[in-house]
Amino acid sequence: MASLASPRFEFFGRFARNRGALAGACLILVVALMAIFASVLFPGDPLRIVGMPELWPGEDPEFPLGTDSLGRDILAMIVHGARATLLIGLFASAVATFIGVGVGATAGYFGGWIDEIVMRLAELFQTIPNLIFVLTIVVILGSTLDNIVVAIGVVTWTPIARMTRAEFLALRDREFVQACRSMGMGDFKIIATEILPNALPPVIVLSSLVVAGAILFESAVSFLGLGDPNIASWGRLVGDGRLLIRSSWYICAIPGVAIMLTVLCLNLVGDGLNDALNPKLRDR
Repeated sequence: MASLASPRFEFFGRFARNRGALAGACLILVVALMAIFASVLFPGDPLRIVGMPELWPGEDPEFPLGTDSLGRDILAMIVHGARATLLIGLFASAVATFIGVGVGATAGYFGGWIDEIVMRLAELFQTIPNLIFVLTIVVILGSTLDNIVVAIGVVTWTPIARMTRAEFLALRDREFVQACRSMGMGDFKIIATEILPNALPPVIVLSSLVVAGAILFESAVSFLGLGDPNIASWGRLVGDGRLLIRSSWYICAIPGVAIMLTVLCLNLVGDGLNDALNPKLRDR
């Protein structure tokens, strides 16, 4: 038990040395708890009208963060919006990681013409501005939560593919891989059980940063009015308040700060994971 627990304690110890990452992880935990218990904290539809429009924060104790132009509770939309924002970020990152790892592992392991085709495809994706690509896919497929997740995942897989390819190129000719080949182990088994576990640490770090990027993409899509109209999200709240930026700027500012802090904390957590998982930085 001690031998199994020791690497875990070492990992958390290295992660905890980065105070920014630890603070970021704590805040992300708060946002996650907020998303999990949103229905308990604010039961009912968060998009329903509950009070007078444009109540400023602190003006009415019943609505601590005020109301928007329609009279909806901003705090309720922030809490429920955390669920949509985190789900989109996590699932979009999972889609991007699945595509990127599969493509990068295939290109890095087999090389040759397969590598050339895959990398040219990745370069083709990178020539298209990401936001325009996401908006185009959402417009074609429809403004639903699933389509937004797919659109962001399809757009953001290329950095993960390049990272995975680089790791596979560095590992595919190592002694343990050659020993597996000499034992008659198949390519798929070598990729899945031998190389991939050793290539995952930097990919995990990059995937955590993709979550932050996915949240920004979702916010931009919702801000432009292409998000799911039946779901409360931070980007949509910013978009709804943009016409009142001069008279009721808090409607944009509150969800904007929530987006900024969440993305900042995810980047800090990514830095902490890099410190904990990168062997070159462990004794820094």
